[in-house]
Amino acid sequence: MTVTSPPLVEAEDTRAWGQRLGRILRAGDLVILTGGLGAGKTTLTQGIAEGLNVRGPITSPTFVIARVHPSLVDGPVLVHVDAYRLSGLDELDDLDLDADLDRAVTIVEWGHGVAEDLSTDGLEVVLEGESTRRATVHTRGERWSDADLASLEDRGDRS
Repeated sequence: MTVTSPPLVEAEDTRAWGQRLGRILRAGDLVILTGGLGAGKTTLTQGIAEGLNVRGPITSPTFVIARVHPSLVDGPVLVHVDAYRLSGLDELDDLDLDADLDRAVTIVEWGHGVAEDLSTDGLEVVLEGESTRRATVHTRGERWSDADLASLEDRGDRS
């Protein structure tokens, strides 16, 4: 299944859309974020974190590779990973993320081609565009086969 966001003009639009996404995520979910430099991956993660109600601040984990944000409401923790500096699956595997996957929502920036093997189920969110962005969500696996993603779709709300 594929769904597309409404236009994301401002950073706040991206955060708000991420917040809607965060509300439908649960422990064990893997989200791979794809897009160029400055596409809004960390901004989207900030919104997802708000939707999950985890402790912040949410900043890019580029240099530390991964950050764990505990829940403030007895929900899943957020594991935020930046795979930009990793050379492949072996280095990602060295982070031992699979130990946390069942109790966490795991977001991997720059994870395309690297993180898919962490779970048979997952979402890949592709951020594209410059002044106006769109997020396209590609689902895979049983978890997402009949998920209600209507709150994420472009319903023509904005131009």
